Amino acid sequence: MAKQSKRDMLLEAAISIITEKGSDYLTLDAVAERAHVSKGGLLYHFKNKDALIRGLVEYANEKYHQNISYHYNKDEEETGRWTRAFINATKENRDENSSVTSSMLAAQGINPRLLQPLQDSYQEWQENIKNDGIDSIDATIIRLAIDGLWLSEVFGLDALDEPTRTQVMARLLEYSSNQNKSSD
Repeated sequence: MAKQSKRDMLLEAAISIITEKGSDYLTLDAVAERAHVSKGGLLYHFKNKDALIRGLVEYANEKYHQNISYHYNKDEEETGRWTRAFINATKENRDENSSVTSSMLAAQGINPRLLQPLQDSYQEWQENIKNDGIDSIDATIIRLAIDGLWLSEVFGLDALDEPTRTQVMARLLEYSSNQNKSSD
């Protein structure tokens, strides 16, 4: 296992604070304390709270891109391949996806302009889904279902037991494999 960089350690500390207590508790002092570094050590990597949140958004965005890439199977049928990678990245990386959630909550609460990297990624993902060889509206509905499931879990509104969640994910994967080619 590769050694975690000091910067990533600080970001993980920030994520744990947001996850456990909420973004109101995200302070530079709290992050430094949680990461067991001096405030000066934190300021070396992040000059202020906006820089820390920008780092969180970029970190989360990169991790989610990596998860999608990991699940993108070049050997499977091309039609719907990207959509299935998106579904599997959400399905298989529930705990890791908390970094996306934490960064979004912090940015939205403190400086919504810092969400731009994630907004850009979602625009790219929507284009990928629309051009994935399946009906673009069906693909968009699948993406919105995945986003809805993820957000319902984030806010504790999921009300799904694990077998039902598994069946929902399986059905979405099935839909992404059995759709007609897009005609638009």
